[in-house]
Amino acid sequence: MPAEIVSLQHAAAWWAFVLSFVFGAVTQRSNYCTMGAISDIANFGDWTRARMALASVGVAIIGVALLKFTGTVDIGKSFYVTPKFIWLSHIVGGLAFGFGMTLASGCGSKTLIRVGTGSLRALVTLLVMAVVAWLTLRGILGVLRVATVDQVFVTLPATQDLPSLLGLTGQSAAIVASLIGVALLVFAFIGKEFRADKWNWLGGIIVGFTVIAGWYATGRVGFIAEHPESLEAAWVATNSGRPESLTFTAPPAYLLELLGFWSDKSKFVTFGVASVLGVIAGAAAMALATKTFRWEGFASTEDLSNHLVGAALMGFGGVTALGCTVGQGLSGMSTLALGSFVTVAAIIVGCRLALKYQMWRLE
Repeated sequence: MPAEIVSLQHAAAWWAFVLSFVFGAVTQRSNYCTMGAISDIANFGDWTRARMALASVGVAIIGVALLKFTGTVDIGKSFYVTPKFIWLSHIVGGLAFGFGMTLASGCGSKTLIRVGTGSLRALVTLLVMAVVAWLTLRGILGVLRVATVDQVFVTLPATQDLPSLLGLTGQSAAIVASLIGVALLVFAFIGKEFRADKWNWLGGIIVGFTVIAGWYATGRVGFIAEHPESLEAAWVATNSGRPESLTFTAPPAYLLELLGFWSDKSKFVTFGVASVLGVIAGAAAMALATKTFRWEGFASTEDLSNHLVGAALMGFGGVTALGCTVGQGLSGMSTLALGSFVTVAAIIVGCRLALKYQMWRLE
């Protein structure tokens, strides 16, 4: 591998570790959790954590619109906005992920955070999710996925971000995207309870900025206009070979793959792999600093089985839907991709179904 490429990969990996360290620390301290937000609304009518999530999406949308408008990052090359709209994969994967994250007490990012705060059951969840995600990426489940749900798609006339679908480009596209972002921020800050605790709005805003920084790291820091071997533009820091930002389903699988094929010189610490390590480290640092680090195990055999099934559903669902609550719910939504809206809606439905299932189990 040319030294220039290796240098770019290392730089982007360090970016990933630092920004995900911040992500892990802040989300641990602010109790940022998408599953928790859905549960709060369903059970108590409390929108506080949902407003936190929407604030982060709003910030990310505005930032990505600026990156795109200024030409800093070619967002159009991201896999989120490809014209191939695999709608069934988004629905099936989203439903599986939403149901699974509820059984497993949290999504991929929350699982990493809990690993950092001493949860051994989260560690088991992470390992199972990573294995199933790898099987869905490259193994037997991947063959099944490609032969079934991925075959159902619509080829759109443009990239699937909303401004492009509306025929908007340049300044007009940036303005529309920014207005959507501002509207989400306004909705978030209207909530009195949301404003009452500084960690609510700090958490939302900082998480949004980490997503923007992720796009910059992969799309600018890890970008080379002319690869010395292919002589083409290349994004050399990601597993997808495209610009991307934070996501936490496939990267644990890539981490396992890297550790398993360590002697393979073609493998390296990608942006995604470094972000997994950064979130765990950041959450651990915050837990130790606030004296909330606690060892945690499974409460019962049923608790173990729920987490195993949930982890498997998250691994399959997150890969099938091209992202999780962070990958699609934040990074994907920041591009205003149609597939991200469908996936997020499916995740919410899956989560609600799992909550109803859990209530039925308690009756």
